[in-house]
Amino acid sequence: MKVNGNGRAKILTSDELRRLFSDGFTSDRDRALFGICLYTGCRVSEALKLQTTDIKGETLTFRKSTTKGKLKTRAVEIEPGLAALLAGYHPKPGAMFPGVRGLTERLTRYAADKILRVAAKRVQLEGVSTHSFRRTALNQMSSANIPLRHIQEISGHNDLGTLQRYLEVSPEQRRKALSVIGF
Repeated sequence: MKVNGNGRAKILTSDELRRLFSDGFTSDRDRALFGICLYTGCRVSEALKLQTTDIKGETLTFRKSTTKGKLKTRAVEIEPGLAALLAGYHPKPGAMFPGVRGLTERLTRYAADKILRVAAKRVQLEGVSTHSFRRTALNQMSSANIPLRHIQEISGHNDLGTLQRYLEVSPEQRRKALSVIGF
């Protein structure tokens, strides 16, 4: 868990996610931003660089030029949970998350972090960072036994070793793994 910017981003439970999205975030914009991070496993900087044209039908596209490493374009299907969060948010054409008061073209990572900190405080969560949504998404997929190669395709990781460092093993998963040993 992160403390004062140090450590790993907290992996959120279903209850913590529910509290954040229902009582923590106060605007459709904030729910849309962090919903994109959760449902696509993207980095907050990738979500902030989205344009309204990057959503076509039921697909959200992270352009090569806006991804970490700028290696390849990634397209992710918009699942019903994300579609519900996006339904209430209607930005003007251009940046999906425009800057505050016209000072910047798009919302900054600093502003997104501040929004999240206020929301987390509102629902009394500690150790949450903007990266928590990415870690939570990847760990939820792993816990559901989604093959690592499929998770890698969604997350955009270049190699499985890097992806595996994101994933945690719970005590329950360890017990389950050990329970299959024997004769």
